[in-house]
Amino acid sequence: MPTTTISGREITVDDEGFMTDYSQWDEGLGASLATAIDIEMTDEHWKVIRFLREDYLTQGETPTIRRITNTGGFDTKRMFTLFPKKPAKKMAYIAGLPKPHGCV
Repeated sequence: MPTTTISGREITVDDEGFMTDYSQWDEGLGASLATAIDIEMTDEHWKVIRFLREDYLTQGETPTIRRITNTGGFDTKRMFTLFPKKPAKKMAYIAGLPKPHGCV
């Protein structure tokens, strides 16, 4: 597995840069990941990211936009505002989760 250094920590990632070890993530690292893709985190962003991480633990896979909106109760259009251009990939990246299935 490839590794990268983020905020002075060595992190295991896949070939596309998505984290591969759930336990290496914390909110400080998530904030650094967000900054790297030009997302300024707010409380609203963190609610979504926390939902993704909790859902991943129970479902065993990164939630899709449909699951985030239907199960998490988040508005789809708002997701595109908070995480513009490919929100599912950006949310997964910041949350330290694998790229969601179906994302190109």
